[in-house]
Amino acid sequence: MQEDDGLAMNKGELIEAVQKSLGNEATKRSAEDALAAVLDSIANGVRKDTKVQIIGFGTFEVKNRAARMGRNPKTGEAMQINASKSVGFKPSSTLKKSL
Repeated sequence: MQEDDGLAMNKGELIEAVQKSLGNEATKRSAEDALAAVLDSIANGVRKDTKVQIIGFGTFEVKNRAARMGRNPKTGEAMQINASKSVGFKPSSTLKKSL
């Protein structure tokens, strides 16, 4: 795992970090399954409840974006941008302080 080089951690590196945290008995497959279970649970929770709060880490929440006017970057022509939904993350104060 690379640190302090400005690059983002990828999924493979995250799986390795989880495996290392779980100890010597954990396999790469078990770490991958654990990570997949957590990510699936967060995604399903956001879909179902629109908000997933993990105390000490942060909150994942559905964000509604209103329809708005924008510009086509190629032509500069005004265009309507449809309303959409996205997922936002707000870190907890504990996580912020640890940075």
